[in-house]
Amino acid sequence: MTAGQAQAAIFDLDEAGRIVVAHLHLDGALLPILHALQERFGYVPADAVPLVADALNLSRAEVHGVLTFYHDFRRAPAGRHVLKICRAESCQAMGCESLVEHLAAEHGVTPGGVTADGRLTVETVYCLGNCALSPAAMLDGELIGRLERDGLDALVNAARGARP
Repeated sequence: MTAGQAQAAIFDLDEAGRIVVAHLHLDGALLPILHALQERFGYVPADAVPLVADALNLSRAEVHGVLTFYHDFRRAPAGRHVLKICRAESCQAMGCESLVEHLAAEHGVTPGGVTADGRLTVETVYCLGNCALSPAAMLDGELIGRLERDGLDALVNAARGARP
């Protein structure tokens, strides 16, 4: 499942178990398993953590630690659209923080949050590789450069106005 789809798949413990087993043969299987679970369900459900831990002979705390360390893993379903705002040095120098503040003040969503209607998740990242066009963002995988408040408003409004 990818950003831009209507909602996360319903978590199925048996299916999660099949995903875990399919990846056990890999060296360093924890990350591929977590990625596969997120790809299938749209996030890594808390109920999958003990399953993964048992299969890999790890503690639940170790799995949880990896899950929370990497920002790309979601522990809850994302909104229909995902907006990533770059907060790396170049984007900071060009005003990304004012865009983040604007999102909170005007649209009621902060990084890591989902709009009340469930249509938009906002995440922060630390470099989209578009430094020459800072501040940069990405909406559903589409890179946006030289983002200003008006453009941000247009992106948010379009994402929130889209039909599920």
